[in-house]
Amino acid sequence: MPERKIDALDKKILQALQKNARLTNVELADLVGLSPSPCLARVKTLTQTGIIKRHVTLLDPEKINLSLSVFIQVSLERQSEILLEKFEKTVIAFPEVLECYLMTGDSDYLLRIAVRDVNELREFIINHLTRIEGVSNIRSSLALKQIKYETALPIHAY
Repeated sequence: MPERKIDALDKKILQALQKNARLTNVELADLVGLSPSPCLARVKTLTQTGIIKRHVTLLDPEKINLSLSVFIQVSLERQSEILLEKFEKTVIAFPEVLECYLMTGDSDYLLRIAVRDVNELREFIINHLTRIEGVSNIRSSLALKQIKYETALPIHAY
């Protein structure tokens, strides 16, 4: 489907859904100043074009005993296409990995993982990361306090 320009109403819809994806269509329509039918059509189009990727429920990591947030920098022996693909396919399968980015700079990848404690972190590094072919260096940093965590993208920038 061709790329779609989003207008001011689409932006209002996206901002509202990023704050609360559980809004009913009637509630959403009322919030953005549309009638329900055109509002639903816009949401469907935003979904079909891939602007809306999915709807999720955000959990409190502390309340489910995953309070240790860790950032891990991983360097590979070399940046061959095969090693990069193997690393990415392997890391995607680990449920502890919340985010993974191919980076520029000192390391090849930056991971953000969630684990229960330092023991679980050690097990993850030893039993998973060090066993991936081509990994040459692993540096981890523990987050002491989360200052800001936002999942909503800044729609005004679009």
